[in-house]
Amino acid sequence: MKNYVYIGLLGLGTVGSGVVQLINDHQEELVHQVGCNVKVKSILVRELEKERNIQIGETYLTTDPNEVLRDPEIDIIVEVIGGIEETKKYIIEALEAKKHVVTANKDLIALYGPELQKMALDNQCDLFYEASVAGGIPILRGLADGFVSDRIQKLMGIVNGTTNYILTKMDEDGFSYEQALKEAQELGFAESDPTADVEGLDAARKMAILARLAFLTEVNLEDVEVSGISKVAVEDLNYGKKLGYTMKLIGLANFENQQLEVSVQPTFLSKSHPLASVKNEYNAIYVNGEAVGETMFYGPGAGSLPTATAIMSDVVAIMKNMRLQVNGNSFVGPRFERVLKSPDQRFGQYYFRLHLKDEVGAFSKITNLFNKLDISFEKILQTPLSKEDLAEIIIVTHKVSLEQFQTALMELSDLPVIKNVISYYRVEGDGK
Repeated sequence: MKNYVYIGLLGLGTVGSGVVQLINDHQEELVHQVGCNVKVKSILVRELEKERNIQIGETYLTTDPNEVLRDPEIDIIVEVIGGIEETKKYIIEALEAKKHVVTANKDLIALYGPELQKMALDNQCDLFYEASVAGGIPILRGLADGFVSDRIQKLMGIVNGTTNYILTKMDEDGFSYEQALKEAQELGFAESDPTADVEGLDAARKMAILARLAFLTEVNLEDVEVSGISKVAVEDLNYGKKLGYTMKLIGLANFENQQLEVSVQPTFLSKSHPLASVKNEYNAIYVNGEAVGETMFYGPGAGSLPTATAIMSDVVAIMKNMRLQVNGNSFVGPRFERVLKSPDQRFGQYYFRLHLKDEVGAFSKITNLFNKLDISFEKILQTPLSKEDLAEIIIVTHKVSLEQFQTALMELSDLPVIKNVISYYRVEGDGK
């Protein structure tokens, strides 16, 4: 093996700077692990004259991607610029030039991961993307290697720190959604345009990647059912507390009888659930395996050095493969045909908040409807409202099919005694 492994870095923002810092500060550890030095030879940037807080030494800065992608001395391309279509072209060019690729780009991998993996395999190159999900948490390698002899049945994850921070502030400090979002933006946890985070799109991309690895089946981004947190009200969180729940934006993936279910939605968790204690900007992924049982991965889901740590774990893995001359052999393709569960095959508990006309026999009409649909109640709360002669009713069902839930929701809206169906959420675990 060569005395040096040269890296070409695409991007020198927050994460790219973290990669450079780790390579500079941890050179002795890297040499001990892989037997040679690691050097960033050149970096693609948007502005050459921009002032930076990172020491790059003799590393060459360029605005021309060809000077990085076509440099014959560069062994590994590390992509941290983001974006999709243009970045895809860069990665394809790198793989065609027989360069190994590490990327932190969840959007790209969620959309084009299988295609790029196939191209990497054809060119006997490694394509790794540990940093694309949950920042510094080593969940992808855990799924691919740590659970290789097990059958994973279920994944549940808090995989977006922005929404977890917002919900924590709403739940613990009584902030409105708007107040919590503003604070998250001021602290740098949320973008000026937070849509991808708060509407669940970011989490959906990550769940598609996780489900592919966990279940060895194709998962398309459009297979993930998505609902965000922008309409979550403090009133619902307060009712949740009374019932023993806390709310999180949960990515859920189930695989039973070779049939798949993947969703992202605000979910009430029992306070005894391991994910319920994950607060602020932290991420966690709960994995249920047939053999191992329940495990959980927890840690910072973003940030310069945590994400750079995940990237460097991929770089070290590639360098070890180079030493063993086994690059391009780690990709495992799908084992199972992609089959999505139908609504009558998907089961869960559900929370409803209703405004009911405060009149004799009104609640019996609800119970008659639920009995007709074979839905039973686990918990009920009733609070009178001072205006309009209404009562606020909270119902938590026992486990029912998604089909039963959707039918109940439609028929509740049509009942004359129901003024409004205010909100409804999935529930995981007993709130005790």
